[in-house]
Amino acid sequence: MPEDRLHRELADLAQASRAELITRWRRLLKSEPPRYASLELLRWAAAYAMQERALGGLSASAKRQLAAIARGEKRSHSKPAIRVKPGTRLLREWHGATHEVIVTDTGFVWEGRTYRSLSAVAQAISGAKWSGRRFFGLVSRSGAQDG
Repeated sequence: MPEDRLHRELADLAQASRAELITRWRRLLKSEPPRYASLELLRWAAAYAMQERALGGLSASAKRQLAAIARGEKRSHSKPAIRVKPGTRLLREWHGATHEVIVTDTGFVWEGRTYRSLSAVAQAISGAKWSGRRFFGLVSRSGAQDG
């Protein structure tokens, strides 16, 4: 769904009737809304579902964290992983040569070749198995992920 269409549909939710919101809930969430759901809840759920479809949902990591919370597991105090976004340049000096890796939507580009993981790039550069995050300095000295 193009963003301008999404913005129009989100704006339309403010004027939607209860019946229209219930229909949207059923179509978007594939379930029945709670019997006495407020108009605000119906609008919020429809808006969230529309944005999730158009812009993407929660990351796998966020889903795992929420599932752990739902199971009653205590939160870890380790720092979250550094997120490297497409367009990020990673530099690493190895045996006197500087190596540049570009993060893309489909992987990591080093010397014109795309790799699926940063660990694969680290192995190509060093000839040994490495954690890609560790090789490129994306973890703290204690081993916990930096945030």
